[in-house]
Amino acid sequence: MAVAYEWIADRLRQAIREGRLRPGDRLPSEAELAEEFRRSVPLVRDALRALRDEGLIEKQHGRGHVVRRPRTAAVRTNFRHQWEKGRVHAPLEERARNGATEQETGLRNGDLVFHASYREIEADEDLARAFALPEGTPLLERSYRTRSAAEGTPFSLVTSYLVREVIAGNPELLDETEEPWPGGSQAQFYTVGIELGRVEERVTARPPTPEEAQELDLPPGASVLVLRKTSVDIDERVVDVSDVVLPGDRTEILFTTYLERW
Repeated sequence: MAVAYEWIADRLRQAIREGRLRPGDRLPSEAELAEEFRRSVPLVRDALRALRDEGLIEKQHGRGHVVRRPRTAAVRTNFRHQWEKGRVHAPLEERARNGATEQETGLRNGDLVFHASYREIEADEDLARAFALPEGTPLLERSYRTRSAAEGTPFSLVTSYLVREVIAGNPELLDETEEPWPGGSQAQFYTVGIELGRVEERVTARPPTPEEAQELDLPPGASVLVLRKTSVDIDERVVDVSDVVLPGDRTEILFTTYLERW
């Protein structure tokens, strides 16, 4: 037999799914819900907590509980790297028209808000191992945040690391104001004579840090997918190490492997 608060949660959940309560709609107060369902206020609070944990509703300052607006979903595939490489030689106008984020979300260039920030750091033990270089090697750390113009949260938290000496031949690659770069990182590498040979991606899942949960606006209980991307050039040199934190409630990772015929 269902616990009493689950019965209340089921009724509200059904109203949301059937569209009687739409994204952005304010729910009745706890007292009003208790009167409507003829249950106690503590049971109503338990039901609302369950719906918050599912990401169906959220509590807003001054408004109470509101039906949560669905965030734009993204499907990240392993085709993106060859797609980006194939566009390196395309005209600037074509490269500037759209990028991987548009491909993954179905949005258009004008629908997006992009932010990049750069800083110079020294490789710690983890990054030195990833690049097979000594600790203390000068790196360029690049942080990227891209979001839908209609939403306040980014699709992912991206931090990319490049060896400063490798890209210093083109001063524009050290300047964050040159972002977003038409064609992405592979087009940037092309300007200093680098061609990627392969990209390795390792994905794990974990609970978000408090900072990640806040920036990605994650519902309680949602996990993040953590992707470590290592880009290797045709001479087997690691040229880019990126850490990508993806919200688990709206990200799908799709890998397709083509098999050779017998």
